[in-house]
Amino acid sequence: MTDRPLTSRGAATYQRILDVATQEFAEHGIAGARIERIVAAARTNKAQLYAYFGNKEGLFDAIFFGSLERIVNVVPIDATDLADWAVRLYDEYLRRPDLIRLATWARLERRPTGHLVDDPDRLDDRKLRAIAEAQAAGLVHRGDPFDVMAMVIAMSMAWSPVSNVYAATAQEPPEVHEQRRSLLRESVHRAVAADRKEG
Repeated sequence: MTDRPLTSRGAATYQRILDVATQEFAEHGIAGARIERIVAAARTNKAQLYAYFGNKEGLFDAIFFGSLERIVNVVPIDATDLADWAVRLYDEYLRRPDLIRLATWARLERRPTGHLVDDPDRLDDRKLRAIAEAQAAGLVHRGDPFDVMAMVIAMSMAWSPVSNVYAATAQEPPEVHEQRRSLLRESVHRAVAADRKEG
């Protein structure tokens, strides 16, 4: 992979590769993605792609870890209102269903058990600290902060593109999404709000 600064033309090619490859990996997974389709759609060549990313695995990593960072940055946690965080996650899955599909392919093809990524690559330290602080303040139910986080995320994904029951889309009527948001907000609140006797 290249470490040299990109020209404006190189940066545009780099971004086209990322955009095309994101859709390719989201649709076909790591094993099913085809470099030939990516370079054709991105209007580049294999040599350029390999110079930027090393190989197909490196390209997937760039996209996958970028998607994890996007979720953290676009939907920052508010541990004092985990119900609202869950609703904002729901909305992000509607906007970017490809991000959830990428994580699912990583789970299926790379890490069937345990954490989705290695410890050095995990981006949940701030989230776990925030949940622990909310627990200490008597706002969130006691328990392992990681388990609380995992449960809230799982609830937010109830209608996500990888739901085994029903996958929602942004094209559905707004009132349908509002009903789900309301149910999700209330359900998460009931699940994680600390009982008064815990305080």
